[in-house]
Amino acid sequence: MRYLPLFLLSLGLPLAGQVKYLAQQKMFVLTAGDVTYAVGVNEKGELQPVHFGGRMMRDGDFRAAHSVSGWASFDLAATTTPKEYAGAGGGLFVEPCLKATFADGVRDVVLKYESHQIQGDSLVIVTKDITYALTVALHYKVYPQGIVRKQAVITNGTAGVVTLESAQSGSIHLPPGEGYAFTHLYGRWAGETQVARELVQPGLQVIESKRGNTSHQANPWFAIDGPERATETSGQVWFGALGWSGNWRIAVEQTPHQQVRVTAGLNPYDFAHPLKPGEKLETPPLYVGYSKEGFGGASRAFHKFQREVIFPGGGAARPRPVLYNSWEATEMNVNEAGQAELAKKAASIGVERFVMDDGWFGARDTDRAGLGDWFVSKKKFPNGLKPLIEQVKGLGMDFGLWVEPEMVNPDSDLYRAHPDWAMHFPGRPRSEARNQLILNMARNDVKEYVFKVLDDLVSQNEIAFLKWDMNRNASEPGWPEVAPADQKKLWLEYTRNVYEVIDRLRAKHPKLEIESCSGGGGRIDLGILSRVEQVWTSDNTDALDRLKIQEGYTLAYAPKAMMAWVTDVPNFNGRSTPLRFRFLVAMQGSLGVGNNLNKWSAEDFALAKKMVSWYKGVRGTVQTGKLYRLLSPRSADGFAATEYVAEDGKQAVVFATLHSQQYGRTQPRLKLQGLDAQAVYQVTDIDGKFTAVLSGAAVMEYGLPVALTGDYAATAYTLERQ
Repeated sequence: MRYLPLFLLSLGLPLAGQVKYLAQQKMFVLTAGDVTYAVGVNEKGELQPVHFGGRMMRDGDFRAAHSVSGWASFDLAATTTPKEYAGAGGGLFVEPCLKATFADGVRDVVLKYESHQIQGDSLVIVTKDITYALTVALHYKVYPQGIVRKQAVITNGTAGVVTLESAQSGSIHLPPGEGYAFTHLYGRWAGETQVARELVQPGLQVIESKRGNTSHQANPWFAIDGPERATETSGQVWFGALGWSGNWRIAVEQTPHQQVRVTAGLNPYDFAHPLKPGEKLETPPLYVGYSKEGFGGASRAFHKFQREVIFPGGGAARPRPVLYNSWEATEMNVNEAGQAELAKKAASIGVERFVMDDGWFGARDTDRAGLGDWFVSKKKFPNGLKPLIEQVKGLGMDFGLWVEPEMVNPDSDLYRAHPDWAMHFPGRPRSEARNQLILNMARNDVKEYVFKVLDDLVSQNEIAFLKWDMNRNASEPGWPEVAPADQKKLWLEYTRNVYEVIDRLRAKHPKLEIESCSGGGGRIDLGILSRVEQVWTSDNTDALDRLKIQEGYTLAYAPKAMMAWVTDVPNFNGRSTPLRFRFLVAMQGSLGVGNNLNKWSAEDFALAKKMVSWYKGVRGTVQTGKLYRLLSPRSADGFAATEYVAEDGKQAVVFATLHSQQYGRTQPRLKLQGLDAQAVYQVTDIDGKFTAVLSGAAVMEYGLPVALTGDYAATAYTLERQ
């Protein structure tokens, strides 16, 4: 039976996750698909990482963990020995996972193995401080997609208060050496998910959010490759992401002893979390994986895991519907007649979901008033929303609505009634952004208000979808209603309460779907993605910029949740691109349309109808298939291409775009990936001008001819296995 997994591997069958304990070696071996994660208990009782990488097949290949001797008096064994979950004590000088102060003022935490429990694909290892009754239970779960989930539960078993000053979800250790590279995502509003790749240097490199939510500026995903450089198609890549939508931190460290470590979890900035006797703190989950097939292999494994495990509904969830949003057409000037007319035009091109954006509630005529007053404007909708919803449904679409429930305008009934609900420090200015303040969702009364208004809205109207927006970050994070020692808990409680509201809404309204939006991509992470069907990628819908934004996004997250809109031009950069180009860029994720349909020509409607119809025939593959980033939009020649291959291999879809033709050059033949070399495919372009029957070997080895000319040119192909 020990060699059965090798047989399964030879058949290409998925390997189930398993956890076992090797008593002789005092070793825990976690198998996640074709990835092995091993942790041992060394002779000092410390939990020590042993292996994280390709699947190990024989128990005898593992050697017991042993502490590493210190290096002179300046680096004791506490620093030179890798620790699975390091406490800030005992002479540790590398990044700790846990830092705490005990009631008597002691600030030294040394954790030793206490016990463990294995249940199927899950493992819990309990560690305890050598003196105090402070325990850290390390929770592991393995998944057949090649992912390991790590999480810590810290419990105060002492008789006094223990104040946590850093609480990380976990760490990973790479094979000792130099020359590793650190890839991460950075950006700003309208320029999210840009790709940075830098050499891991001695010392500490940090990405983080201190803004109260995930942030546009950084994303809680990372990848480490090396020491030999990985490419899109080859090389070792270790990767991971936090499932948390609040303040977070990922630290990459290369010690003077050539040990590369990644530590991830709650941001210790403005963090102090007192635990009373018996209280616990559960850290966010950290999901980690490993690929031998470069960044492309890492993405495909992580995408599959997200679709099947993280996203609501898992693998059985339906495809994302084609969506229309009214913002660009009407902004806040909404009314029943105008929205109904847009709905008719949207239905004519095949849209399946009509979403009315901002302006439908309270005194919301500009962004200066109304936020917080989540009741339908009688001036704009004297008969409520039901007549409009009935018209939308009669056109074969469901109805969605924009909300921004965490915010309040000072000019609103809510603020006038409850100014204390806005996040603030007493006697200090309240910084406005976009003419709004942020509600303190850490307060239970605020949480209950937000839940009630959203619940009433959905209960009283046939609303299938909420676009949940958040258009500013936290400032003046005061919580004067609680004791000063507890006020820094705001950051955690805020995020937990947002999660609770969403979870309760979904439990009460199981058919309701939600989009996470924070001025674009400010709240995209595995914590929110476990609760929503889709995310708004960026407020920047310029098609050329979107190619790079979408490439960076897909390094970390699955295209199924990536909303991509076709919108009007000129856009952010004053650039005008053809409608065809905009569609073929947007169809590489979950398609939405945001144009002002009142200004479209008959030709525009005809093209859009054709594009939407074609997309519906391939969206199953685009949204749930294996993604191959064939050519990067960052290339000098501006020729970019992506390929999606259905899980069953029956269909493949290829998109190709050209920024601008240079020197009259033609594009090289496009070599595809991930197909069956022995199979035969019917290849057809989106216009029906190119059709051929070609083998998988031909299109992968010789390539597919792509003829794009001029500027902002685009095309697409389907390959149907015969």
